[in-house]
Amino acid sequence: MITTSIDNHGERNVIRVQLRQNLVLAEMSDDERRALESQLMVVDCHKGDVLLHQGVHEMEQYFVLDGILKRVVTSSAAKEMILRFADERDIETSYAAWRLNTPTPYSIVCVTKARVAKLPLPAWVAFMERHPKTKATFEYEVMRLMSEIMAHTITLHLLDAPGRVHRFERKHPELADRIPKKELAAYLNLSAETLSRLKQRGKI
Repeated sequence: MITTSIDNHGERNVIRVQLRQNLVLAEMSDDERRALESQLMVVDCHKGDVLLHQGVHEMEQYFVLDGILKRVVTSSAAKEMILRFADERDIETSYAAWRLNTPTPYSIVCVTKARVAKLPLPAWVAFMERHPKTKATFEYEVMRLMSEIMAHTITLHLLDAPGRVHRFERKHPELADRIPKKELAAYLNLSAETLSRLKQRGKI
């Protein structure tokens, strides 16, 4: 991973446009955005790079600029469960764990080559305390993501394999063709072979 400030990044103009498009930052004023950008670092990542390790106390706030990330939980037996994917304009965070003063309950990993803007979570919280509108937008988004993860977990128990695939394609059409089949199968609690077989049989 390569980390640099926005001002020193070769694509800083593109990055600033992408930050303006982020769902949490879109309504900020130019002054607010400049104040935030001065604290942000840009990370250029490879597929498989880990941005946040499960079980740590040092946390950061991420704004996705390019590529796809996954939030994943690993059991003591090394079994993985993917909780969600995040792509451009989205965020990733461990805000709830930070608020509760608990270790991160999941890792954040790059599914594809990716670029994110980040800052330490305490700095992001301090920024939001000075900008209540941004805080309200962010906390609403955090609650929406938690609700989405809960709905997905329930879906794994209630829907059959084709139903799970159809629900994902309906909820996330922008991601359906971008996520590697192995990752999508893991998210849907299927084997890659089962996902392939369903496609071959025309079930999905």
